[in-house]
Amino acid sequence: MSKVQIKVNDNGSYRVTGDVELVDAEGNVFETKPSFSLCRCGLSNKKPFCDGSHKGNFE
Repeated sequence: MSKVQIKVNDNGSYRVTGDVELVDAEGNVFETKPSFSLCRCGLSNKKPFCDGSHKGNFE
């Protein structure tokens, strides 16, 4: 099993790479790809995923 990597992008998202299960507070599982980005600015319309809304609006 390979190691999961979470990269904190400067002024942007968390980039998650590896075999992980993403679950919400109620236990519902999100469908994910082998690599995806999570929002950390709160501006995304596709939360918990990043849609690029942070560009120019988050540090």
